[in-house]
Amino acid sequence: MRQDVQVTAADIARMAGVGRAAVSNWRRRHDDFPQPVGGTSTSPAFSLVEIQGWLRGHSDGRRLPADEWLWQELRAAVNDDDLADLIADMGAFLVYIHREADDWGKLSSSDDDASVVAALPGRIRTACAGIIGGDAFPERLPRNRMSLIRSIARLAEERGTRDTFEFLRERYFEVHTRRVYFTPPEIVSLALDLAGQDVGSVFDPACGAGGFLFGALEHRPGTRLMGQDADRVTAHLTAVRLALCSDNVEIRAGDSLRADAFPGELVDAVVCNPPFNDRNWGHEELTADPRWEYGLPPRVESELAWAQHALAHLQVGGVAVLLMPPAVANRRSGRRIRAQLLRRGALRAVIALPMGSMPNMAVALTLWVLQRPSEGRSPSHVLMVDTSARPEDYAQSAVQAWRAFVEGHELDEPGLSRSVPLIDVLDDDVDLIPARYLSPAVEGATSPERVTGAGNRMVDLLHALAKLVPVAETVTKPRDLPLIPLSELVRRGMLTVHYQHPLRPGEESEVPDGSAVLTAGDVAAGQPASGTTPERAVRKTILTHPGDVVVPQVTQQLVARVIHEGGAVLGSHLHLLRPDPELLDPDFLAGFICSSINLRHCSSMSSRYRVDVRRAEVPLLPIEEQRRYGEAFRRLAVFESSLHQAAALGEDLVQLMADGLTHGTVQPSTTENLKGTR
Repeated sequence: MRQDVQVTAADIARMAGVGRAAVSNWRRRHDDFPQPVGGTSTSPAFSLVEIQGWLRGHSDGRRLPADEWLWQELRAAVNDDDLADLIADMGAFLVYIHREADDWGKLSSSDDDASVVAALPGRIRTACAGIIGGDAFPERLPRNRMSLIRSIARLAEERGTRDTFEFLRERYFEVHTRRVYFTPPEIVSLALDLAGQDVGSVFDPACGAGGFLFGALEHRPGTRLMGQDADRVTAHLTAVRLALCSDNVEIRAGDSLRADAFPGELVDAVVCNPPFNDRNWGHEELTADPRWEYGLPPRVESELAWAQHALAHLQVGGVAVLLMPPAVANRRSGRRIRAQLLRRGALRAVIALPMGSMPNMAVALTLWVLQRPSEGRSPSHVLMVDTSARPEDYAQSAVQAWRAFVEGHELDEPGLSRSVPLIDVLDDDVDLIPARYLSPAVEGATSPERVTGAGNRMVDLLHALAKLVPVAETVTKPRDLPLIPLSELVRRGMLTVHYQHPLRPGEESEVPDGSAVLTAGDVAAGQPASGTTPERAVRKTILTHPGDVVVPQVTQQLVARVIHEGGAVLGSHLHLLRPDPELLDPDFLAGFICSSINLRHCSSMSSRYRVDVRRAEVPLLPIEEQRRYGEAFRRLAVFESSLHQAAALGEDLVQLMADGLTHGTVQPSTTENLKGTR
C-alpha cells in the first residue's frame, strides 16, 4: 500500500530541480501551494501526494528530475523500517538487468505485468546467487512493485545501472547515517598500498559500506573480493554495489567472529576497519577457537581477536592492514598476544596516523600491518612509523617507509620511522606506540643557518602576499544574478561534460602504459598530474586541454580547477567541463561552481560531499562581464595558493625554531637577525 510520506522543502527543491529559495518563493506567491502537515514553523513538512500534484500542475512542460521522483516513490512504497530491504531488492533487480540485459529486454516487452512479476524473482535470485546467496532476496514480488520496477529500469537505461543504484544508496544513507560507517578514501588507499599492488584476492571481514573492497577494485580491476558484515541490510547493499562493478564478488551477512562465513578461505590481503572496544564479541563462545593461534584474546581485547581472525584468512606471505585504536598498543591485558605476534613475525609494522585523519574520532588511530609468517622465518625488527607531524603527506610517508622496510633497508628517519630491534620492544610492557621508539631530530636539521633561511623566506613571502590581497568594489544593494543549471548550458551547446569510469574487469584500457593521469587528489591539491597508468587504470583516453575545468566527484569541499597545461589523461571520479571559450570563461565557470551556493546540489557523505556537477548553477552573463569575474576569480586562486604556501612555511618555521631552542642549536635573540624585521 502506498504511504503518504512527508517531504521537506529540501526534498521539494530536489523534486523540482530548483534551489531552496524557489520553494520559499512559491509558498509566498502561490495561494494553492500545499500547506504543511507536520514539522515545525522553521522546518515544515508537506504531504508528498499533494506536492507531487502541485509540481505536475506548475511544471510548465519542464522535465522534472526522474531520479528524485523515483526516490520519493520508493519511500512511499513501504514504511521506513522496510525501506533498506526494498532498495536492496531493487538493487538486485539492477544487477539482473546489468548482467542479463537481453533477457530483461525480452521479458519487459510483455504487457502482462502479472507474468513479469511471476518470472522476475527467479531471474533476480539466479543473477545474485553468487554475490550473496539467492535466499537473500524475495521469492516473489508484490504486484504493486511492477511500476517501481519499470521506473527503475527506465532510469537505469538513462544513466546506467551503477549510477542509478549509487543514487538510491546515497539517498538512503543520507537519512540513515548511523546505520553504516564510512572509512575515508585516503585511509582506504593507504591501507591498500600497504597491502601490496599485486594482490589477486582481498577480504574485509567487517566490510560495512564496502569502502575497502571498492577501493581494491579500483586499484586492481579483476581482484577477487570477499566481505562480511553483521548488519544484514548493509551487507546486501554493499553486495549489490560491488556486483554492478565486478563479477568476482562474494559478500555474506553475519558476525565474522561468531559465524565466519568463509571458513578455510585464504586470500592475499585482508583490509579492515573493525569494531572497537566491543566487550560482547564472543569471548565465552569462542574460547577454544582454532583462530587464536597467538593466544586467547581477553574480553576487553576484541581488536586482538580481529587481528587473529585476519591472520587466519591470509595465505603465507599475505598482508593484513587493520585500523586500531591506540590503546591496543599498550594495554596490559593484551601484552602476551602482542609479544607472540612480534616473536613469530606476524606483526610487521605499526603506523600512527595524524589526528583528524579519521573523522569524528577523539583519538588518532593506528594501522597495524600483519603478515602470515612462513615456516622458519624469524624477523629481527618491527617497523615503527609516526606520521602525526605530517598531516599533508602522511600516506606517502608511511608507504615509502613500509616499502623500504620490506626491501630490507634499515630505517632511522628522525621523528618519522625506524626499524626497531624486537629486543627493544619485547620488555614487560610490549608497548607498541611508535613515538616511543623514534630517534629525535638531528642537530643539522635545526641549524641556525636553516632557521635563518626559513625565516627570511617567510618574510619575503609575507611581503609578496600583502600585494595579493584581493580588492573588490562593494555595493550597497546585492546584485541579483539569476542562476541556471549546467545541464541547461550543455543543452545550449555552451559546454560539454566528460566523465572517466574506472576500468571494468576484463576490459583493456585504450590508454598507453606510462601516461600521466590527473587524479582527484591532484585537483584537490592544485598540483599537476601525479598518477600513471596502468596503476591508475582508466578506460579511455580523455586528455585535458588548456581551459578545461575539472571537478572531483567526491570531495571534502567544493573544488573546481582550471587546466592551464593540458595533455594529462583524466582520472576516474573526475568531471571534466569543456566550455566554448567564446561563450563561457573557464575561470568564471570554475569560480561559481565551487562557491557555497552550489553546496545545496551536493549529497552529504559523512565528512565529504558527492558532487552532481550537472546541477551546479551559474549566472548567464555576457562574455565580457564573465571575463571580468574570471579575472577576479584568478586573483583569488593565486591569493589562496600563496596563503597555503605561507601556512606550510610558517608551520615549518615554528617547528624549526622550537626544535632549535630545545636542542640548543639556536637561542633567543635580542637583536634584529631577519631581514626586514624590526
